[in-house]
Formats: sequence, C-alpha cells, structure tokens
Amino acid sequence: MNIKSEQEMIEYGKEYAKKITNNPSSSNSPIIVELIGDVGTGKTTFTRGFAKGLGLKSPISSPSFTISKSYALPNNRTLIHYDFYRLNDPGIMKAELEESLSDKNNIIVIEWADSVANVLPDNRIKINIFYDENDSRKIEIEN
Repeated sequence: MNIKSEQEMIEYGKEYAKKITNNPSSSNSPIIVELIGDVGTGKTTFTRGFAKGLGLKSPISSPSFTISKSYALPNNRTLIHYDFYRLNDPGIMKAELEESLSDKNNIIVIEWADSVANVLPDNRIKINIFYDENDSRKIEIEN
C-alpha cells in the first residue's frame, strides 16, 4: 500500500480498523497491532484513523510522554495506545501491558515495541511503515 498524504493515512487506518474488527475471531482475544517505523513515518496518524474506524469520537494524541493512553470505545471495548520510544527499560509499564494483553475487550496499538517484544503474543498484527519516494509512505502488514 502506498500512502501519499496524512489524510490518506487516516483513511487507511479507519478502513483497516473496520476490516479487523469485523473478523469474527477478533472478539475472542485482544486485538494487538504493533506499528513499526522511523520517527515521522505516520504511526500516530495511522492510529488516529484506526481509532475513528473503531468508533472513537474524541481526538487522540501521541502517548510519547505519558507512555500509554486509554480510550473507551463502543461495544464495551477499550483502545489502549502505547509508545515505548523513550524507554530502554519499560519497568512497570511492561506489567501494565501484560495486564492489558489479558483482557479480550482491549484493542492495543503499540509503537516502538522492541523493549516489550518478549511479552507480546505471536498472533499480533505488525504494520511496517516506511518512507517512500516523494515523501509518501509504504505500508506492509504481517499477520
């Protein structure tokens, strides 16, 4: 997938959220999305669209300084957005993430997951976002 603008990234996030939440198996366990990409590739922008696609009406912001933010969603679900960019050792945040992973009603988006990779399940979705020519972005998804 090639994304040419911020608005296209938001729209892609919206559509992707609808696609994965309409999957019947998505109600049996938490949905975990790992976003992989350099600074400025659009991980948080994707998450903004993803949140809209999940039905969130309020705006979201990057949790770079707070590490995590939670948002109540329709259907008794919760979106939890983590950003481990500033943490070489996640400490207690790793325990919080493990607890979040145990609730099947959670939809979890994680940026910069290297420091917590050992607690993430194999069945997570990995979305790689790369810079492409002409300041566009390329998206590759691993399931």
